[in-house]
Amino acid sequence: MIAKVDSTPGGLRRAVAAAALLNLAYFFIEFWAAHHISSVSLFADSVDFLEDAAVNSLIFIAVGWSLRRRSILGMGLAGILLVPALAFAWTVWRKVQAPEPPEPWLLSATGCGALAVNVGCALLLARFRHHSGSLTRAAFLSARNDAVANIAIMSAGFATLRWFSIWPDLVVGLGIALMNVDAAKDVWRAARAERRPAQP
Repeated sequence: MIAKVDSTPGGLRRAVAAAALLNLAYFFIEFWAAHHISSVSLFADSVDFLEDAAVNSLIFIAVGWSLRRRSILGMGLAGILLVPALAFAWTVWRKVQAPEPPEPWLLSATGCGALAVNVGCALLLARFRHHSGSLTRAAFLSARNDAVANIAIMSAGFATLRWFSIWPDLVVGLGIALMNVDAAKDVWRAARAERRPAQP
């Protein structure tokens, strides 16, 4: 017998609470690794984990709100999705000042752990991605994009092992930043679409 999927508001709250805790825990792991090996891509991705924890926490709070209030929060979340792109610009500047390639094995291993966390969060949130419009769409898009980014981080580690250059790490960091900008645009459009019918 197949278990029934809990897609109720209570089920959504439990899913986003679990995702928030997972993201917050891995933020500390990845941030330490990024600092330890001076990795642009890991630093940008660790900030992304912190952002995801904040997004899921806000969704936990906003479940049950009116359509209008959810749309306003959704537009705010679109701004939060841009935070990793700003963090990337700062870390690129620091990397250019000290162009030392990151340690490739720890880079790949940390990306592998991040992939496991993000795939788990994406599976938790997949059934809710249309449940509350822009809010859950923000969380699902973040988890999905992060899983793709983590595969790229692992690849950057192997490329660094082969060529021992800062460029694989920088290119992947740029890709992470661009994916977050695209996700922010998607969430903003969804929030605007929610806001129109909610207006008197």
